[in-house]
Amino acid sequence: MSRFRRGELERPPPEIECVLDLCCEAKQLSGGWFDPWAMPGGVDPTGLVKGWAAEEALAGLAAAGVRSAIVNAAGDVTMLAESGRTWRLGVRHPWRADALACIVETAVPVATSGTYERPAQLIVPEAVAGRVDTSRRPVSATVIGPSLALADALATALCVGGDEVLAMIDAEDGFDGYVIFDDGAEAWTPRFPFAS
Repeated sequence: MSRFRRGELERPPPEIECVLDLCCEAKQLSGGWFDPWAMPGGVDPTGLVKGWAAEEALAGLAAAGVRSAIVNAAGDVTMLAESGRTWRLGVRHPWRADALACIVETAVPVATSGTYERPAQLIVPEAVAGRVDTSRRPVSATVIGPSLALADALATALCVGGDEVLAMIDAEDGFDGYVIFDDGAEAWTPRFPFAS
């Protein structure tokens, strides 16, 4: 990716083309809150590519005949299981590393993004900067959905855009979200699969 950004490649390899296509889709789904072209130094798909890489790893396991597996890429989790099986996954509490904020029960990928470990990592794209709610800021955002790459990008967007992005996720078929704000408040989409 660095070589592509520096102009050293005539044409991006297929993996980069795939990731950039997904970035375009994520930018549209998030209303511009996820925008890898807004990053300093040029396009940087960091907020999506970890989820994409975990999906690729799981696809490799499936191709090798593995029937049940979980791939966890630092909070971005995808799983392979027989039809009807769900997994229970803990979402780390943003202020207490030894505690869970919630437990999710799902058969689809789960991505979590947060500012509690690396506060300067997330950047507000200039196109949406005027819409940031400064009264409270997200510190942890979890998104589930059929694509871990897109869930990863939407979790990044949710951690930047809060309530506005949560409403977009709610309107998107197949995706659901959960967010914790710096004042301790929590919000989620009605279908978010909290474990009972």
